[in-house]
Amino acid sequence: MEIHTIGGFNEVGKNMTVVKTGDDAIMFDAGIYLPAVIELQEEEEQQHAYSEKKLRSIGALPDDLILDKLGLRNKVRAILLGHAHLDHIGAVPYLSYRYKAPVVGTPFTTTVLKKILQDDKIKIPNQIKSVNPNSTYTIKGKKNYEVEFINATHSTIQTSMMALHTPEGIILYANDFKLDNTPVMGLPPNYQALRRIAKQGVKALVVDSMYSGLETKTPSEKIARAMVEEVLMTVENQKSAIFVATFSSHIARIKSIVDYAKKLNRKVYVIGRSMNKYISSAKDVGMCPFYKDVFIGSYKKQVEAILKKVSKNRENSLVICTGHQGESGSILDRLSRKQLPFEFTHNDNIIFASKTIPVPVNIASKGQLDKRLKKSGVRIFDQVHVSGHGGREDLRDLISIVNPEHIIPAHGSTQQLTPMIELAREMGYDVGKQCHLMQDGQVLKL
Repeated sequence: MEIHTIGGFNEVGKNMTVVKTGDDAIMFDAGIYLPAVIELQEEEEQQHAYSEKKLRSIGALPDDLILDKLGLRNKVRAILLGHAHLDHIGAVPYLSYRYKAPVVGTPFTTTVLKKILQDDKIKIPNQIKSVNPNSTYTIKGKKNYEVEFINATHSTIQTSMMALHTPEGIILYANDFKLDNTPVMGLPPNYQALRRIAKQGVKALVVDSMYSGLETKTPSEKIARAMVEEVLMTVENQKSAIFVATFSSHIARIKSIVDYAKKLNRKVYVIGRSMNKYISSAKDVGMCPFYKDVFIGSYKKQVEAILKKVSKNRENSLVICTGHQGESGSILDRLSRKQLPFEFTHNDNIIFASKTIPVPVNIASKGQLDKRLKKSGVRIFDQVHVSGHGGREDLRDLISIVNPEHIIPAHGSTQQLTPMIELAREMGYDVGKQCHLMQDGQVLKL
């Protein structure tokens, strides 16, 4: 068996791993490297679908061309997607046509993908197949393989760990997860399935190790819900505007914001194209309990009309919008530059139900956004958030449950992945023989 670490092993993003077994290859994830795209958008001052060539030239796509050189391109039998974040599915519109393989994910993940394709006017020849969480899909190749979509918890709904059953043992791809036993939406992690595959024998675990250096267990989303409540109830008496910026894909977080806004008797407006994309996808799969409680605006005229209403009726409105990373062209970025028909005034409230993703372009953009906002005299509540990624103790628990033969840390720079190697050593793994620090473009032969 060969495990090809194509992307996400030198950086946070452009995730892709390919497993070759016999005459078949199975691709896990096809993500984009978002910082490169954000920089490109800032240079060109517009947001649109770019060409594959352009995205390859700026290093935004995983280098899957290596599969051509290795003679694996025509052996790829399926493209399996773990969840709906762009650093896991964003490259599918640009790469999938190269493979005669279906694209498979949970209903929310595939619905988001279809909306991205529709918005960017891209057609792909691949079949897109939906598999419910805690269900199995059969991959047809020279041999047939079962892959289980085992429910996991993360900062978006219907996230899965994927267990590929091969004659050599099970490969468990657990790229982006935390062990949240009390999620605000969706099911808790399926420990029963993890214990079962452990008994069957897990050959290798490819695991999200971005926060392996943090000696913690990541708190449940219910803690973030309590933080949202705390802040919103603090600002309730003021006759001022409330704007909340958060991840468009974080449906559970948006639900908490809407729930407490209703307690404040504020009308909830959701603005931004990506907000509309993810919320309407959640509605389409029956996982948007707040859909009737919000007014959504995604196009220019809708956004402007909503902001004019909010401006006249500040004390009865709450706006959920894009721009928590200070991204160029986002709603909050344009508001801070006075490019939209709403002006912040003294004591307006801006809540960041998010954390700045620790890459230079985001840190710089968010810093500049905060400076512009503070000039208006607004109150800023930052980091009303808990992460969607497991810390060191979540990773320890997962390894204890699954008991894999081999561990491959994923989803970060070498610096972020190295503590995972140290944890594996602590747990009795032989580094180099059983725990493997990989880089983009390498292959591990088992």
